[in-house]
Amino acid sequence: MKIAVINPNTTASMTATIADAARRVAHPDTTIDAVTSSMGPASIEGYYDEALALPGLLIEIARAEREGASAAVIACFDDTGLDACRALAAIPVLGICEAALSVASFIAQRITVVTTLERSRLPIEHLVHRYGKSAMVKVRAADIPVLSLEDPHSNARDRLRAEITAALREDGAEAIVLGCAGMADLAHQLSQEFGVPVIDGVAAAVKQAEGLVALGLTTAKSRAYAAPVEKRFTGMLEAFAPSRIGAA
Repeated sequence: MKIAVINPNTTASMTATIADAARRVAHPDTTIDAVTSSMGPASIEGYYDEALALPGLLIEIARAEREGASAAVIACFDDTGLDACRALAAIPVLGICEAALSVASFIAQRITVVTTLERSRLPIEHLVHRYGKSAMVKVRAADIPVLSLEDPHSNARDRLRAEITAALREDGAEAIVLGCAGMADLAHQLSQEFGVPVIDGVAAAVKQAEGLVALGLTTAKSRAYAAPVEKRFTGMLEAFAPSRIGAA
C-alpha cells in the first residue's frame, strides 16, 4: 500500500523529519510518500496559519488519492483541515493528534500533550475535547516556536525536556504525547530518557492508516463526509471547484 504523509506547511526540512519517522514504523510493504505543501505558511502556529494552510493541503490530498494512495496522514498536530480533507477524499485521512491520543489512551490513564507555543495550546485542548479525552489528557505549551526545533543553536529541546519533567511531576502523567510533527524524531530518545511512553502522532497515524487499509475501510460518504457539492468557485479560489482541485 501507499500512504501519503502530507506536511501542510511549506518547510521541506520538516517534511524530511516527518518522513523518517513514518518510514521507521511502516510495514516493509508500505510505501511512504512524504509531501510538502506547495503553498501556505512556513509553520502552523494558530488559527490564522491553519486557515491559510488548507488550500495547499487540499490540493495534495486530491493529488494523493488520484495517484493511488491507499490512505493519507495530515502531519500537523492541529489536525489542520481534517474534516474538509475527509469530505474531499474517499481514502482514509488521519490527523496526527487524533491518532496519538487514541494510541496513548490504550496504554495510559493520565496523559499530557506537550506542544510548542501557548497559542497552540487552546486549539489542541479543543481537539482533546472533540475526541472525548478531556478527562484523561492535559495540554502544556513549552514556549517553543515550531521552526526552532530544527535549530541546533536554540534551546527548544531543553524547554521540551523541562515541560515533560513538569508534566510527570505536576500532572502525574503516565504517558507523554508530542504535540508537534516537528518533534517526530524525538519520541524514542525521550521515552528512554524519562522512562515513560512518549508518543509521536506521525508514527501512530501511519500504523492506524495501515490498519484501516488492511480492514478494507474507506471514509463514509453518506452524510457528514459526503463529497463536496459541485458549484462555481470564483477569484483566486476558482481552481478549488471540486471537479478541478488537484488536477494540475
